[in-house]
Amino acid sequence: MRLADLVATSDAVAAVSGRLEKIDHLAALLSRLAPDEIEIAVGFLTGLPRQGKLGVGGATIAAARAVAPSEAPSLEVGDVDAALALVAATSGAGSARQKVQSLGALFARATRPEQDFLTRLLFGELRQGALEGVLVEAIARAARMPAASVRRAAMLAGDLAPVARAALVDGEPALACFLVQVFRPVQPMLADSADTVGEALARVGESALEYKLDGARIQVHKAGEDVRVYSRALREVTPAVPEVVEAVRALPAADAILDGEVIALRPDGTPHPFQVTMRRFGRKLDAGQLRGELPLTPFFFDALHLDGATLIDEPQSRRFGELAGRAPGLVVPHLVTASPEEADAFLHEALTRGHEGVMAKALDAPYAAGSRGAAWLKVKQARTLDLVILAAEWGSGRRRGWLSNLHLGARDPERGGFVMLGKTFKGLTDEMLTWQTERLLALETGRDAYTVYVRPELVAEIAFNDLQASPQYPGGLALRFARVKRYRTDKASEGADTIATVQDIYRRVTGNEPRTRG
Repeated sequence: MRLADLVATSDAVAAVSGRLEKIDHLAALLSRLAPDEIEIAVGFLTGLPRQGKLGVGGATIAAARAVAPSEAPSLEVGDVDAALALVAATSGAGSARQKVQSLGALFARATRPEQDFLTRLLFGELRQGALEGVLVEAIARAARMPAASVRRAAMLAGDLAPVARAALVDGEPALACFLVQVFRPVQPMLADSADTVGEALARVGESALEYKLDGARIQVHKAGEDVRVYSRALREVTPAVPEVVEAVRALPAADAILDGEVIALRPDGTPHPFQVTMRRFGRKLDAGQLRGELPLTPFFFDALHLDGATLIDEPQSRRFGELAGRAPGLVVPHLVTASPEEADAFLHEALTRGHEGVMAKALDAPYAAGSRGAAWLKVKQARTLDLVILAAEWGSGRRRGWLSNLHLGARDPERGGFVMLGKTFKGLTDEMLTWQTERLLALETGRDAYTVYVRPELVAEIAFNDLQASPQYPGGLALRFARVKRYRTDKASEGADTIATVQDIYRRVTGNEPRTRG
């Protein structure tokens, strides 16, 4: 299949808001793929090429794209896959130059829309709406089978691409080969959000409440003495977490698959910031040395498999009961209640101990791997800042023609100007997109191919969950999970929050001093 056909489908999916329309476009494309193209195409549509991270940065991509686009489409999806495989395999002296050459040859064969698609794919910024939930239903429609069959197989496989190939080539019976197996990681179950614990209880009813830890999600597999640990993205990280291996190896279970988080705690039991925990996962770090400096503590909240029994279809209450029976000292703090007063007290306790908030889980819910639904709800304490818009990037897909991704800055009264803290495209309604595009274009001071730079006059109230150290920005800090709550048209940029305010928040939460750049 031509890459141009896939790009056109991606754009069509992004341009429509209706779920059924998205499924129609995707199913039509999937039905036309050759067997050896299916896994490639599914990876491209979900923004996850088969090669994973290619080790290329913005400068490499920009240098590779500095070629004129092709006038006519000629690239096949297999050509792109082969080119990415070559880039992924390139290492050693001179590899940066070789990667630019390989990607440059690819971009030279691509039309302008194909170049745009490849750029977003390489940057990890494909947001065309072909999320896995929609794609699962499209695969089911193209293969003429129930979506539940595809969804379950994808959950158990931990990867939608091979499931898509099996379904489209060999039909529903082929999905029976995807089973819960130790050492084959399962997609993690995800949570929706609730603003308060009262809202969570109203939606879920009597709930299992758990501390919401701001650590690293892990899935641990055990068979006898062999223990392996996988990240949220299902990448094996066993060498980085020897404490977890030892703790699980000692559990009274012959085999197990456990879901949880690992977190770095201070001597008083309060958590270090997320980015401190993540220091333990650096590729070139000495885990043995770091273990002494920054020990990790695992907390588990679910059991997917124990002693030969698969538990994912069992209710949450039984799964947690089985877990607590085998690992009583390793489970996350837990409370079952239907009382809003008890839930509020539990949330207050979690926040007082330095955690993000709480999870509320339906007692009768199975483990819906890869799904984000109402069976799990997270209640977190969000903070807000009034920040100035410094620039905005043009949207793609359904947001094409609108300025979407906002560059956010805090005021710097000491040095003058503004200090960038990150970007966000979240929280914007169509009405807000329309309004901000008109308003920001009126403030334009310059632009490049993707970004419009503006006079720093427009203030927005930005909600965020946390601050993290970041060498990318001059202030040394970046917002985590930033989203737009509203525009403060009542406030001039002189009234925006300062970088000193942001640094104060970081000091209070982490106890650390932010490191500014330059």
